Amino acid sequence: MDWSFTLDILVAVLLAITIGFAAVLNHRLGKLRRDRDELSKMAAEFGQATAHAGDSVGKLKLSTDTLQERIDKARSLCDDLVFLIDRGGAAADRIESKVRATREHRDAPGAIPFSPAAKRRAKANGAAGSPQSEAERDLLNALLSK
Repeated sequence: MDWSFTLDILVAVLLAITIGFAAVLNHRLGKLRRDRDELSKMAAEFGQATAHAGDSVGKLKLSTDTLQERIDKARSLCDDLVFLIDRGGAAADRIESKVRATREHRDAPGAIPFSPAAKRRAKANGAAGSPQSEAERDLLNALLSK
């Protein structure tokens, strides 16, 4: 056999192997391109999701600030209500003791009923007296007018 013929066969075998490798490489490159397109789509979706999350975090922070302001205002109102309830309880206790004293005086044996002059003096003393609220004066006037 001739060297040129053997060399031609060797080149033909090497070309067949190269064509096989080229086909496998082409297949892998096509798969890589498809994966790259999918990766590009996923990266775009991830970017949109990140932007949406950033917007949501901003809105959440704004909502949190608004909610904190409302909580602070509610605490302030709660403190005011507790103060008013305490004052109202103290006022109710004072009124109750005055009503009880008036009833005891009225129901005592030998008690003299209030005369119109005594009622006027009691009204005048109540109006000129110390820290009576208008509600206390009205209650005393109502009790005295019976």
